[in-house]
Amino acid sequence: MGDEKHWVKPDQVEAMRDGARAGHHPKRDNAIITLLYDTGLRRSELAHVDREMLDLEDGLLRLPTSVQKDYPNDSTPPPVTFELDRGGSLRTVATLREFLEARVDGNSALVPSQKAGRMTGKGINDVVQRAARRAGVRPYCFSGRGQAKDVSAHTLRHSVAWRMLRIEKGNTLYDVRNRLRHSSILTTEREYDHFETV
Repeated sequence: MGDEKHWVKPDQVEAMRDGARAGHHPKRDNAIITLLYDTGLRRSELAHVDREMLDLEDGLLRLPTSVQKDYPNDSTPPPVTFELDRGGSLRTVATLREFLEARVDGNSALVPSQKAGRMTGKGINDVVQRAARRAGVRPYCFSGRGQAKDVSAHTLRHSVAWRMLRIEKGNTLYDVRNRLRHSSILTTEREYDHFETV
């Protein structure tokens, strides 16, 4: 099941958030999982997000081109503004506010590291994996169920697509493409067409 696509459902994400809150950095780790599951950010992108890119008053995250992954065809992605917690069930703004209000450092990074100033993509992935293990989450895949070790930051990205197509009403593959910022709708279709029911 190494290359198989895994995803988690909302109740599993809640269990992971509970798992994050049981760790050494509860507010930070909960914020990481919540933001990844809301926006579908890649772990390397989240590592480069600064506090100033958040506008919690309006519930927005603004992502400049410099933070985003370049498309394979060398075209540069445009800046993007995410509306946080569009469905109103993820508590993203409240979670981020609680995390930021508890911070006493002057670090510009949204997710700081005690060692390097800014968490790495690997460090962010480790947070997700620890929370999944604590929660005993078994992700879904087309051949059945995976193990907690199969849950990664990218699993949460796949889970955004699953949530948008299976739980939230009215989304199309174009909406998924816009949220996940694929360079082409063909990428979205190849990745997630099978999430739609026939």
